Amino acid sequence: MAMTRAQKEAEVKALQDTLEATEIVVLTQNAGLDAEATSELRIKMREGGVNYKVAKNTLAKIAIKGTQYESLADMLKGPTAMATSADPVAAAKAANDFAKKNDKFVIVGGAMGEMILDVDAIKKLASLPSLDELRSKIVGLLVAGPTKLAGILQAPARDMVGVTKAYGEKG
Repeated sequence: MAMTRAQKEAEVKALQDTLEATEIVVLTQNAGLDAEATSELRIKMREGGVNYKVAKNTLAKIAIKGTQYESLADMLKGPTAMATSADPVAAAKAANDFAKKNDKFVIVGGAMGEMILDVDAIKKLASLPSLDELRSKIVGLLVAGPTKLAGILQAPARDMVGVTKAYGEKG
């Protein structure tokens, strides 16, 4: 069923809003995916905090005009979908992980801001830790210092108790 002009305008506006709030766009093609694989893909994307949208190329080209992702227009060919996220690694990781399991799902390219990413760059980006993983590592490092300091400060008192106890048992 054909889209009305109002539906097309709403679609373009929704895509523009998504692009304004995102750090990365990964373009994919999923021709030949069955319904089960498509559902699995959408679930994996959602779990990773990634917005995944299949859009008509003509509407997507209109939506990216005037945004930092305008240079992606040349990649919008064939059945294209956009994976977007605020975490620069999340979309790349989710798309790359699914592409490894399903050969009908192909990563075309993408952009991080105005920087165009080819397939290899997206794969390298996918190998990096996510923002949540980095935050947890930083918290671990921040907690490790005081914990070790407390252990060091308790050691002399612990040793003194041991010496006193041994001296008392000896006498």
